[in-house]
Amino acid sequence: MKLQQLRYLCAVVDHGFNVTAASQALFTSQPGVSKQIRQLERELGVEILFRQGNRIAGLTDPGKELVAAAQRLLIDSAEFQKIAEGYSSADSGSLRVATTHLHARYPLLPVISAFSKKYPKVSLGLFEGPPAEIAERVSNGQADIGITTGPAEPDPQLVMLPAYPIGRCLITPPGHPLQKLSRVTLAAIAKYPLIVYDSSFSSGWTVIQAFEKQRLSPKIVLSATNADVIKAYVASGLGVAILQSMAHDPKVDTAIRATPVDHLIAPSTTHIMLRSGKYLTRYMFDFIEMFSKKWPAAQVRNALRRGLRASRTP
Repeated sequence: MKLQQLRYLCAVVDHGFNVTAASQALFTSQPGVSKQIRQLERELGVEILFRQGNRIAGLTDPGKELVAAAQRLLIDSAEFQKIAEGYSSADSGSLRVATTHLHARYPLLPVISAFSKKYPKVSLGLFEGPPAEIAERVSNGQADIGITTGPAEPDPQLVMLPAYPIGRCLITPPGHPLQKLSRVTLAAIAKYPLIVYDSSFSSGWTVIQAFEKQRLSPKIVLSATNADVIKAYVASGLGVAILQSMAHDPKVDTAIRATPVDHLIAPSTTHIMLRSGKYLTRYMFDFIEMFSKKWPAAQVRNALRRGLRASRTP
């Protein structure tokens, strides 16, 4: 059994069992991919792929377990190489961070700027997406670090380091009737058109759940995945919105007004996601500490050893 065979097998699975697409992604020939997978099946003595004529229809029962193991082995082999690279070039390499637009735009901006100055030889890659996709990228090794409030269902393969709470605020155009209330309520907000985060984000379903718990049904006129987009539409008069407080800067966002609403919806917790067993270079430890001072290298190592998990957080 060779790593190349496992790599070919996983590529076929990742490309929807399309051998042609997998071979193109691997920069090799289709017959070569098929031959290597057949050879792997003969060596193991089981069929991994379920075939119908000349077409691959899916995985056999043992194939499902073997592919999962193959994916773990490929990730571990990559980690093996990174450990060697970490000792041979401690201040150079790459760092892939998966996060939401909110964190990329606001708290990560000064962190990445400072990190780049300290480690000019480290190539930074930033991926933006919803929490579930961030968790998946960290879990499968496509990202080294994930930063988000967390998916609805935490991945058991991930170690979740709580960083800091995020409060929320109601944003409206200037002079809006809600701004005149001494104490804002969800019932009062529900009387006006509402702009929300997409439900794939915790900031989306958490806000909707808060209304549902009080049996309120606000009129949702728009859902989006970007805080800046939501603020722009609020400023245009389309509706009001409940956003994370960090997304509002009164010096910049002069076309809108903000009112704290932590008494209506409990703050969320931003987490640093790491894959269990992940090898971290010195500069990765530094990046984590730059983002959250409560997580120096020693504390992160302890958390990785304990396999710290996070409960479901809003």
